[in-house]
Amino acid sequence: VKRVAVDQATRDAVRRAERLFEEVFGAVGEDGKRDVVCAAAPGRVNLIGEHTDYNEGFVMPLALEKNTVLYARKRSDGSKQVRLVSEMRPDDVCEFEASAKTPPGVPEWANYVKGVVAMFERAGREVCGFDAAVASDVPVGGGVSSSAALEMASAAALEGMLGAALDPKERAKWGQNVEHEFANVPCGIMDQLISSCGATGNAMLLDCRSLDFELHPLDDSSVCIVVINSGVKHSLGESEYPLRRQQCASAAAALSVPFLRDATMKQLDALSADALDETSRFRARHVISENNRTTEFAAALDARDYKRAGALMTESHASMRDDYNVSVPEIDALVEIALAVPGVYGSRLTGGGFGGCTVTLVDESAVDKLLTAVDQQYSAVSNGRQATPFVTKAGAGARVLDLATL
Repeated sequence: VKRVAVDQATRDAVRRAERLFEEVFGAVGEDGKRDVVCAAAPGRVNLIGEHTDYNEGFVMPLALEKNTVLYARKRSDGSKQVRLVSEMRPDDVCEFEASAKTPPGVPEWANYVKGVVAMFERAGREVCGFDAAVASDVPVGGGVSSSAALEMASAAALEGMLGAALDPKERAKWGQNVEHEFANVPCGIMDQLISSCGATGNAMLLDCRSLDFELHPLDDSSVCIVVINSGVKHSLGESEYPLRRQQCASAAAALSVPFLRDATMKQLDALSADALDETSRFRARHVISENNRTTEFAAALDARDYKRAGALMTESHASMRDDYNVSVPEIDALVEIALAVPGVYGSRLTGGGFGGCTVTLVDESAVDKLLTAVDQQYSAVSNGRQATPFVTKAGAGARVLDLATL
């Protein structure tokens, strides 16, 4: 398994994981370092393409420069016992036996690692016992897929330990299975696929039907992505999400297509008023137009036309707000604050909605102005909430790290 140099964005997390490992499991020593494997995998943000995934459409995620790191050492006693510790709960060591039948349990965060171990075992790739420490810069609960980052870092680390590389797509599918079985989250595959297959300086256009993807350049040093957590999360989303899916299915049936991916705006406009209720028509209009925007966004990145790319992001937000009705006032306020800053190309709600984060495409020279504007204005329009921003460029996907470069 190829090992890559430790990049600047991951260096601190690697050092924290190494320190935690030695505090909990003892010093590695020079001889023991031969058995150490350290892997990293990123969180993600979706640049455009929202609520298109379950309509078999297109999404455009980006791997963050924020990573989860798993620092692991094979056990020398030949056992299949696994011991895990996380910097979030350094006094709570989780122990289990590597097995295809390992059940989920507590602590919940460890289920993502347990699940990955079980996937390896079920595929006939026997996992040796190991000790591991986890450190992460991916915000937990921030809508940037911290769970996918942990799954893909765990899988990469096991590949390093076993000396057997997985196909990155297969690795992502295993991660999706872990979400379904070990976390009871019926998610799609976008989060795991971008965390597994992301490439520095590129965004990913993913076809949610075929699972084929293309990389499109976002490596201009003058352009940044700013992700801003609104601090709002409404439980309303839990009931509204299945309703949106149902409305999309109704619209597809009325249009005589398998999924809204297969429909055009011309077909929707030609549909009689009594053939589809008004709300489902709005939902369909969002999905059809969002798919078009997503593929056009990819073309704009290829042309390095950031004004057009930003305009498409802002159009996407208006569609999510007005046609899909998944935004909230606090998110709308963050978008408006961003768009008023010179140098901001575009901004939108990212994720399922009803709170969460915005994603903003911005000229690097305007980043400080944007952060200042959010700091000064958001609290007054959000009942005193504080937004949590971070700046990123397009980072690398899951990888085994060469600790000699640390």
